[in-house]
Amino acid sequence: MVAVAPDAVGPRVGPQTSVAGRSGSLVPVLRETGDADLVAVSVRKAGKSVVADRHGDQVAAAYGVDLAAVFEAERVRGGVGEIVRVPVLAPVGLPRRFLLVGIGDGTPKDLRRAAAALGRSARGRHHLVTTLGDSSSADGARAVVEGLILGAYTPPSAGLKSRAESSPAAQVTLVGNHPESGLDRGRAHARATVLARDLAETPANLKSPAWLAAQAAELGAAAGLEVRIWTEAQLIEEGFGGLVAVGSGSATPPRFVRIDYRPEGVRARRPIVLVGKGITFDTGGISIKPRTSMVTMKTDMSGAAAVLATLLACPEVGVRRPVTGLLPLAENAFGGDAYRPSDVITTYGGQTVEVLNTDAEGRMVLADALGYAVRHLDPETIVDIATLTGAASVGLGKRHGALFATEDRLATALTQAGADSGEQLWRMPLVEDYRPVLDSAVADLRNVTGRGAVTSGGGSIVAALFLREFTAGRRWAHLDIAGPARSEREEYEVTKGATGFGTRLLIRWLESLR
Repeated sequence: MVAVAPDAVGPRVGPQTSVAGRSGSLVPVLRETGDADLVAVSVRKAGKSVVADRHGDQVAAAYGVDLAAVFEAERVRGGVGEIVRVPVLAPVGLPRRFLLVGIGDGTPKDLRRAAAALGRSARGRHHLVTTLGDSSSADGARAVVEGLILGAYTPPSAGLKSRAESSPAAQVTLVGNHPESGLDRGRAHARATVLARDLAETPANLKSPAWLAAQAAELGAAAGLEVRIWTEAQLIEEGFGGLVAVGSGSATPPRFVRIDYRPEGVRARRPIVLVGKGITFDTGGISIKPRTSMVTMKTDMSGAAAVLATLLACPEVGVRRPVTGLLPLAENAFGGDAYRPSDVITTYGGQTVEVLNTDAEGRMVLADALGYAVRHLDPETIVDIATLTGAASVGLGKRHGALFATEDRLATALTQAGADSGEQLWRMPLVEDYRPVLDSAVADLRNVTGRGAVTSGGGSIVAALFLREFTAGRRWAHLDIAGPARSEREEYEVTKGATGFGTRLLIRWLESLR
């Protein structure tokens, strides 16, 4: 492994909020803890009425509150994520703020969203005590933890700005019956997603390919994973033509990272290979982007962040299959050495690509990584994840990722993992009639549709067809997350900025494999 010293600023490791379960009744727990400054009781729909959970009456009595009157006066409906502040004069030993949080039908999805709303309401507080999710399933407990941590998330400030008033609550105590297995899984999934968000939110002037590779090496070693890093000289020597070309215009050279997870006591099997696009900043290169389109491009390595975070979670959640993560890392800049439209690039494995658009750089670096996986890893399945095309978000919006797959069973499993995690996918077709638009007169392929093509649309489909050319017929899926990897507003467990989309989805899928 090549040792690369990280810059001074690194990501937070782990969530900003500590979540613990506590059995018993709410009021005694509040009096025992003594330092809680916010208490929340869940309410739900019951036909045409609204009812509080089993702790509601005792806490209302302790505060001297008539909950039925509050429901009527505040028009409480129990809808998912509804937050109602109950005005109280707190007795000694009880928090001064008392909230009601609506959980709808109480499904894991509803609980995750309700917890996210509660987590946001608890920002700036020290210790939240809540009954949310009491007596739910392990999936419900996991959803509550994910929602509380992810809904309250704030980006790392890198020492540039104080966020004390908007910081998540430092501690959350869940009172009642919350299966510990669900709490553990929720912590692991939330921790991984927070890491993916932190990496993507790190400013590009602090986040070079070498820096990101160093983070992978440091965090991977701490998790007991094997990490190997290729320098620019090694990439040139070994024929990573796509990655070298994309990184050629930048003052910060490219890197390639391989991360291996091999569970102990599991019989030898071909690995699952995860590939994540890692463009640490994307100007578009010579095919330069408009100014406004460049602002979010520090998050163009969200796929690599999701893959790294997923690999780090594998030991913690006990994934029973060997998994390898591949991170092609580069900055797509423009300069005297930048690759140009009309260049012909030889990718890893020998296929040549005519470049028509240097802003279609993600597929170029992924081509190298896919070629490496096929040649060296004999993968059982390959899944790549990338902020690849604006076309995907035009078709599906900002809350669904586009899924392309060569096998129905794989597509179904990934779609289910997305539904269970709250990171939803929509399967898109690999339209064979579109494949000829990638034919080139001077190379094996061209990287985007050329003039006179059969179709002038279907950009995400064409990109997927391009990537498929480098999979050598292996079982493969492609997740285009250009839409859901970033958000312009807070909604449920999604916060503004980088979302970490794909992390929980991939962990859920790997957990399901036996």
